[in-house]
Amino acid sequence: MDKDIRKDNEDLDMDHAVSEEVLEDIAFYRALLVNVCMIGKPNDTWVLIDTGVMRYTKRIIAAAEKRYGNKPPEAIILTHGHFDHVGSAKELAKYWDVPIYVHQNELGYVTGKEVYPPADPTVGGGMFSLLSPIFPQDPVNLKSLVKPLPENGELPFLKEWRYVYTPGHTPGHICLFRERDRTLISGDAFVTENPESTMAVFFPLQKVYGPPAYFTGDWDLAEESVKKLAALEPELVIPGHGLPMEGESLREQLNELANNFLELAIPKNKKH
Repeated sequence: MDKDIRKDNEDLDMDHAVSEEVLEDIAFYRALLVNVCMIGKPNDTWVLIDTGVMRYTKRIIAAAEKRYGNKPPEAIILTHGHFDHVGSAKELAKYWDVPIYVHQNELGYVTGKEVYPPADPTVGGGMFSLLSPIFPQDPVNLKSLVKPLPENGELPFLKEWRYVYTPGHTPGHICLFRERDRTLISGDAFVTENPESTMAVFFPLQKVYGPPAYFTGDWDLAEESVKKLAALEPELVIPGHGLPMEGESLREQLNELANNFLELAIPKNKKH
């Protein structure tokens, strides 16, 4: 483990870095704009899903240690490689000495080989859309740390879980699903706060929205992915952005999004 990071954690006030438990074996920590998820009971083996933005390494470590002690995760799994989900991945993987996993189709975007399309500030919807061109878009390089996920949908170290391939927002986007209690970790395939609005960050409300428009590359695939997730009839979702949501309200709103994706999710300048 990196002694400098541990010393910084000891020197800084990390009382606010606390995860919120959703189920006995699932917690999330809101890393500024995005949620990172921790799968595993307290003080048991666990896996980290997504890593937030850059410079959140110390806070994520502090939140994890409050839940799991000094036990590192078995691995880090990324839903996709956008800056707000992969920002602290390299530092965390090195600190804990653990592998990172992504879908095969996302591998090029986290090994410096491929670059996502530029953000589109013309999609409308709020301040984040206008600010999106200044968000970090340089390719990250996790080449020595990252591995492709198995092609059969299995997830390393998570026997009860499988991943659902949900391209559209990015080419290799995945969600995580547990059939036993129909729990879904949705990444950015759909979210529960207006992803284009800065106000939603400070006043989060539970409502199903489509993927962040300014970074979504393929709207046809994004629609297919939302329909695939709606068909799972999730009981609980922990999204990449927004508060967890559960029950009939979740399913009704997700079905509405799936059935009316053109009107509810696709920006006017992207409609055919």
